[in-house]
Amino acid sequence: MIELTGHSLTLNQIRRVCYGEEPVSISPNSMRKVEESRSAVEKIVAEKRTIYGINTGFGKFSDVVIEEDDVNQLQLNLIRSHACGVGDPFPEVVSRAMVLLRLNALLKGVSGIRPIIAEHLVSLLNCRIHPVIPQQGSLGASGDLAPLSHLALVMIGEGKVHFNGKICYAQEAYNQEGLVPVALQAKEGLALINGTQAMTAMGVINWLEASELGYQSEMIAALTMEALEGIIDAFHPAIHEARGYPQQIAVAKRMREILSGSKLITGQGEKRVQDAYSLRCIPQVHGASWQAFDYVKEKLEIEVNAATDNPLIFDGGETVISGGNFHGQPIAIAMDFMKIAAAEFASISERRIERLVNPQLNDLPPFLSSQPGLQSGAMIMQYCAASLVSENKTLAHPASVDSIPSSANQEDHVSMGTIAARHAYAIIQNVRRVLAIECICALQAVQYRGVDNLSPRTRSFYEEARKIVPSITEDRVFSEDIERLTEWLKKNKGCWTGLMNENQDYGVIENSI
Repeated sequence: MIELTGHSLTLNQIRRVCYGEEPVSISPNSMRKVEESRSAVEKIVAEKRTIYGINTGFGKFSDVVIEEDDVNQLQLNLIRSHACGVGDPFPEVVSRAMVLLRLNALLKGVSGIRPIIAEHLVSLLNCRIHPVIPQQGSLGASGDLAPLSHLALVMIGEGKVHFNGKICYAQEAYNQEGLVPVALQAKEGLALINGTQAMTAMGVINWLEASELGYQSEMIAALTMEALEGIIDAFHPAIHEARGYPQQIAVAKRMREILSGSKLITGQGEKRVQDAYSLRCIPQVHGASWQAFDYVKEKLEIEVNAATDNPLIFDGGETVISGGNFHGQPIAIAMDFMKIAAAEFASISERRIERLVNPQLNDLPPFLSSQPGLQSGAMIMQYCAASLVSENKTLAHPASVDSIPSSANQEDHVSMGTIAARHAYAIIQNVRRVLAIECICALQAVQYRGVDNLSPRTRSFYEEARKIVPSITEDRVFSEDIERLTEWLKKNKGCWTGLMNENQDYGVIENSI
């Protein structure tokens, strides 16, 4: 059970709730802050003070004063009118993360909701009722209005949810779990939808998946190093310490550890003086991506504990300030950064694939074919990898530099952070497939070299991976191999978690996913 405070949620805890479905509770102190904040809203309504979002319209309608009898209807209208997301839904794990992050933000006690709103969000998490939330439609300011409106729809008993492995209407899930929809009151609709939780939830899932891919890329690259009899000297600590980047140093160290005991790697000058960059520069390239991941992690850790709605309530309601914490620019830039960093894992991996299959670049059978000419072998797998890498170049175009005015030019600069986060997710899925292709090729290549010559760690990885993708003895539908291995990489972490040290500063998730 994870106790939420609004201030102390970690990425590891999010992983446990979202992937492990660990239940959550609310700290008593945080609930007291929620109650105090709600009392302030009720006092504002009773005193008929004009405060944005409590008794005014929204956006360009902020100057329209709403009568006291209509403030509850105002919140209901807000949710229904803003729930105009389109396209495929976010992955269910992202929806669960969105509920968690919205709840955590509200527990800071500056949003003016009633305790029942927070308790209902807890029920959604603990009953595993996850809103179906369309991916498209957010500008990333004023927050993720459209996606979060679909989340709020479920709270009022409307919309659809993921429940018990299927999609159904929210009310159907409520009936099975004995839950009752909430009736929104003053400020609560706005408090639920004015925030960055769609882009941030997607961002956290991106970081968790991309970080795992970073480790997988090292294991697979090590297998390729052995297949190509790569020069281990390129990972000598002195080289990397001379440059000084901690992430680069850490990658080189992990590569040495993975390859320790290998009979296939070579020394400088033994077979050649230098390797190509895609082998020799693994620590420099992968390390640079880890630098970006560390930056992204820092921003996410702040944002998951941030109050990002508007207005915010302080001093028992004496100070109510309209600001711009809903603006997603910090996460938008972080997600664009992540896109580039993740894409590079695939970019350098595809070059290693080329070195594995191109007979002009190695002494292995052409395209790793069992009967070159009659059998095409891995020839078109390299095409597929090249296509995915090229697609990533388009997806990596920054979203955060774009802006389109909205709400009659009242909201005249927006972040497009949710687009950045969605594109980062798409890139990560492509990266995993490219790494799967490199893995298939490396498995075949080291088989020609002699599996008994592998290092203990790569041998263990080889044995596990061969259970998913058998040796290539003749041409077959390799698409199926790629997809099976891709799914294995996504779900099975057992072959590389031994490299992880929970206390290491760089390149380690807190425990494996």
